[in-house]
Amino acid sequence: MGEYDFVADNAAALRERVHAAAVRAGRDAGAIEIMAVSKFHPLEAVEAAYAAGFRLFGESRVQEAESKFPAFLAAHPDVRLEMIGTLQSNKAKKAALLFSRIQSVDSLDLIAELDKRARAASRRLEILLELHTGEESKAGFPDFNALCAACEALIARAGPASDECAGESGGLVLRGLMTMAPYTQDEAPIRASFRALRAAFDGLAARFELPCFDVISMGMTNDFEIAIEEGSTLVRVGTALFGARGGV
Repeated sequence: MGEYDFVADNAAALRERVHAAAVRAGRDAGAIEIMAVSKFHPLEAVEAAYAAGFRLFGESRVQEAESKFPAFLAAHPDVRLEMIGTLQSNKAKKAALLFSRIQSVDSLDLIAELDKRARAASRRLEILLELHTGEESKAGFPDFNALCAACEALIARAGPASDECAGESGGLVLRGLMTMAPYTQDEAPIRASFRALRAAFDGLAARFELPCFDVISMGMTNDFEIAIEEGSTLVRVGTALFGARGGV
């Protein structure tokens, strides 16, 4: 018996909860992606989640992802690895080569650096813009106007929109938005956080021509069911799948 054999049972329970939340919201559960947040867990946990059917993984630190994933990604080309933690510009080069998507883009400077690194590698790199909606987490663009400025900067870098969403030379592709709700047992501020992100998503979609803009990443172990009810298309779940993490 392996240390992470329990992941298969947790995965089944998690999918049932996602399905039930989708039914309550009148949504198709198949349209909601579940990310296995593997930070602070070893490769054995990743392998157990893969065996349970997960193909989307999230890490919050470049160094940890570098130590865990390169060989696994090479052996499993159907896997996507995404960055969900705060990313410093000095780690942008490594991040642009390792991750298929950076969810935590929170500044114009980071946009510029990631775009430069992706183009240098002739790589198409997807990003999400992070919106700050909860007081416990200070990361993210502060408001809708800041998100608009980020979209304008991305459009200027990408040039005319195309059906392919990115040119052959590589660069950034804006796929959507991400947020973290306050960590609380009070449902009201959680829903307010998620509704703010959904309103920002709808506002950007109406204002800009963004051909690949379709991801609303919100919801973690403690609040993913609420997030689904409020329109999340991607939930980021670690503890409910892998158990409590050993890191901080």
